[in-house]
Amino acid sequence: MNSNIIFITGIGTDVGKTFVAGLFARYLHKQGHSVITQKIAQTGCVDLSEDITTHRDLMGIELTAEDKIGLTCPYIFEPPMSPHLAAKLAATEIEISKINAATDELAKKYDFVIVEGVGGLYVPLNDNTTVIDFITERDYPVILVSSATLGSINHTLMSIELLKQNNINLLGIAYNLHNATNPIITEDSRNIFKNALKTHNYPPVIIDIPAVKTDTVPDIDFSEIY
Repeated sequence: MNSNIIFITGIGTDVGKTFVAGLFARYLHKQGHSVITQKIAQTGCVDLSEDITTHRDLMGIELTAEDKIGLTCPYIFEPPMSPHLAAKLAATEIEISKINAATDELAKKYDFVIVEGVGGLYVPLNDNTTVIDFITERDYPVILVSSATLGSINHTLMSIELLKQNNINLLGIAYNLHNATNPIITEDSRNIFKNALKTHNYPPVIIDIPAVKTDTVPDIDFSEIY
């Protein structure tokens, strides 16, 4: 396992994984590292991964040669649905070996590969493999994206426990504040997440991610993670 391949997962869909992946890659790039992002599969678009495009906008760079040949997103499906189902409707199946081969090819060229997952940890990629299976097989270190929205406590605590059960190295939580509306809830959830990390012998690292617009991209300090 290449320790410089880092996986971005979330407590569910639309929690902000894409922004965290792009912002973390931006941080590493500004630290002087060569860095590329990868999306393991993308649904709801055609030809080019919208998430990869967002990563590049956040990083402040143009699309790469690897983006244009599909190496940074091996599977793209038009229907906006779970990737395993989109693949079935396209009469194909997501092959984990194809994703891994693409990641390994990127890792030969770049100091860091930031791999963005799909949905949460139990999202199926095919009939035999979920996201947590994928992470565990490759022993990737993980950044977990959470939020201060209603329901996030339950989903975050379950995600932390599942990562621990699978002996995954959880580097920290990226705390998406985009839809945070009540500072009391935000701080209470932060404390609960920090205590859960400590309970499971993970570093109590929580990185705040503010609301982001690609025309005014903030520089987030990820130094507690790397």
